[in-house]
Amino acid sequence: MKKRSLKVLALFVMVFFAMTLVVGCSGGAKEEPKKEESKKEESKVEKIVLKAASTPPADHPYNLGLIEFGKLLTERTNGKFVVETFPAAQLGSEREAIEGVQMGTIDITVVSTAPLAGFSDAFLVTDLPFIFKSKEHAYKVLDGEIGQSIMKKLEGTGIVGLAFWENGFRNITNSKRPIVNPEDMEGIKIRTMENQIHMDSFRQIGADPTPMAFGELFTALQQKTVDAQENPLPIIATSKFYEVQDHLAMTGHFYAPAPLLVSQALWDKLTDEEKQIFQKAADDARDAERKMIADMDAKLLDELKAKGMQVTEPDKSKWQEAMAPVYEKWQDKIGKDLIEKVKAAAN
Repeated sequence: MKKRSLKVLALFVMVFFAMTLVVGCSGGAKEEPKKEESKKEESKVEKIVLKAASTPPADHPYNLGLIEFGKLLTERTNGKFVVETFPAAQLGSEREAIEGVQMGTIDITVVSTAPLAGFSDAFLVTDLPFIFKSKEHAYKVLDGEIGQSIMKKLEGTGIVGLAFWENGFRNITNSKRPIVNPEDMEGIKIRTMENQIHMDSFRQIGADPTPMAFGELFTALQQKTVDAQENPLPIIATSKFYEVQDHLAMTGHFYAPAPLLVSQALWDKLTDEEKQIFQKAADDARDAERKMIADMDAKLLDELKAKGMQVTEPDKSKWQEAMAPVYEKWQDKIGKDLIEKVKAAAN
């Protein structure tokens, strides 16, 4: 009887340990997949590729700035947003890029202010000749209340303006003769943007302004369809205009800001936190892009001279005086108060 009890007890103990072992093993088996699933969930981030368009070549600060903007977005959203850039007018002219942003077929673009005048006359103030005395003056205006109020004019257009990037002060190149005084431009056929203020400014000094898409410009200069063009040094260098233009005049007649625009269709899908990330990335990339322009300006003049361009340094006060009548013609359309506010910011 006692032996039977011992056998029963031993059997009971064996069964108990067997059950414990099974439960322990099965528990471990279930635990591991949960950890793996958790890791997969953590690493699984929705990836959204954004298309960013610009018209200058790939090595221009427009495109390099967009690359920096994309890098910041990717880092700050844990890989959710990736920016794919399309430089050299791959997605069309500036006007076509703006239309693409409106329609949502292009997510981001950086352009000149000229095509935006169709949305608000306020953008025209930046096109007036010699309105900005320096880059510091321009930054004070564009990064402050005046610039913000101008960007707000885009509300309801399908476009959101994030920041004013930079193209820089524009200078004249031509294949005819050295340019020193305004009257030296008499009869010269110069390509301009589709910008009536720019065209009026050149007519004022006797030139023949011809609006043309940027993508057509090099060929037009090469074939002598136009004699001259005007752009900041980084555009002149990266577009290799020195190959078809002999003369460079450092007139600095217009300052060219470059608004960074995003599609309203994209913006409306962002969370409030993501909108803040986009805005901060736009501002940080703006500062980086402006530094690229400054660094290029510092070295490009010597490089362009080395490539054979004859450089002149005109007296800008003469040019300012010669183009001054343009202000009177456009002040009613732009707003005299806005013009005066921009001027006053230089003090």
